[in-house]
Amino acid sequence: MPKKGKKAKAPLSDEEQLLLFQQKLLADEETAKKKERLLNQFLKDKLAKEEHNSALNLNKINTQWRMVLREVKTRELHKDIEILSQTFERVVDCKDSVIKSLAKDLSEAEEQYAHALHSHLHNVDQLLALQRRRLNLLEESYNMELDTLTKEFETERKTIIDQHEKEMHYLQDVFMAMEQNYIDSEYESKLEFQSMWDDLKNKNLEEKHFLRLQLENIVEDLWRRFQDALKNYTDATEDRKIAFEALKVKDEKSSKEIEAQMKRIQKLQEAISILKGKIMAHSRESEEQNQCIRNDKELVHVHLRKLKTQRTQAREVSQENLVKLTLESNATLKALRKIVDKGEKILKLAEICRKFETEEEKVLPFYASALTPKEQAEVEALNQEELTEDLAQVMVNYTGMENFWKRYNKVKLEVLSLQHRRAQLLDISGKLKEMLKQYLDGISVSDEVLSQPNPLFIVNHRSNLAQPLSMPAAQSGDK
Repeated sequence: MPKKGKKAKAPLSDEEQLLLFQQKLLADEETAKKKERLLNQFLKDKLAKEEHNSALNLNKINTQWRMVLREVKTRELHKDIEILSQTFERVVDCKDSVIKSLAKDLSEAEEQYAHALHSHLHNVDQLLALQRRRLNLLEESYNMELDTLTKEFETERKTIIDQHEKEMHYLQDVFMAMEQNYIDSEYESKLEFQSMWDDLKNKNLEEKHFLRLQLENIVEDLWRRFQDALKNYTDATEDRKIAFEALKVKDEKSSKEIEAQMKRIQKLQEAISILKGKIMAHSRESEEQNQCIRNDKELVHVHLRKLKTQRTQAREVSQENLVKLTLESNATLKALRKIVDKGEKILKLAEICRKFETEEEKVLPFYASALTPKEQAEVEALNQEELTEDLAQVMVNYTGMENFWKRYNKVKLEVLSLQHRRAQLLDISGKLKEMLKQYLDGISVSDEVLSQPNPLFIVNHRSNLAQPLSMPAAQSGDK
């Protein structure tokens, strides 16, 4: 510090005085805040101490009050216990008196039961003695009635045996007469059956001859039409000749079906003859059964009805066979008509499809086989083997349709290829539309577009726009 008297203190400027005054104000304000904080802390401590003292005093008061309440409650409980003990003693005395009265009643009831049991046993003994005397009387009466009934039974038995012998002689005479009548009626029924069988045979032969002539005329007509169609197609083009060859194969199949139907008719005739043989066998069996059942009159009538029902069933079976034969012949005619219509439809479709053939298909209508020479030789060897199954035989009959199936499979493959190509192009079109939509959304400004990520915004050489798709290579078979 400078010494006094050496140098006078320099006067302060207005700014320095203002600054000094502000510092004094800040110091006064700081001291006031410290005093206020100390006062608040003192009041808080005093409040906490008062709360602690009040809680302690409250606990002491509660403890004293509980002690007073316990004393009052104890005196009340002692009074209640004395009252309850007195009432319990009164109830016990009442129960003892009731038990004594019940024991007395029980002893009296046991004495009454013993007296009643003694009297009941005495009555039962008297009843048993009475029942024994009654049974003895009933047994004596039963023996007397049994003797009388045996005597009556012997007399009735003798009379019944005599009457039975008389009726047996009478029934034997009646049976002989009925047997003679049955032999006569059987001979007449045999004659009637033979005449009806001859009529049915002649009728079947006439219908068979008529059906055979009708089928032969239909077959000749179809053959004539097939020959005319063959001549027209051979004159027209070579392609039509190939189609005619296929129809000729179908015609052969139809002729085979006709032969099969004829064989079936023959089998039906054989079945009719078998049924007739069965009828004869049934008649022989009926004769044997008649020989075995001659000792019983009632079974003769049952057997006769059985033979009549069998005869009617045989007639119904033969009638059903004839109806079935006519229905099958009609079905054969309808099947032949359907085959002809189907052939005409195939020819019309071939003419329509020929207009849509390409130049390459017109020059080379059938593609070369995809099999190697070795595989082709194996297939031919398998085809040359003898086939036993019906399905394999049918496949051999349709070997002439191989070129047709080649062209059909080629068209089918082209259709599938075009469908696959169309699906790919639709997928590419959808993705390109999506990319175009994202691009248009990126260059347009709207609330909806601004709320979504911008596809044209590029960060680190990457954008939100979907990557363009690589166009798949066109297939060689697509057109």
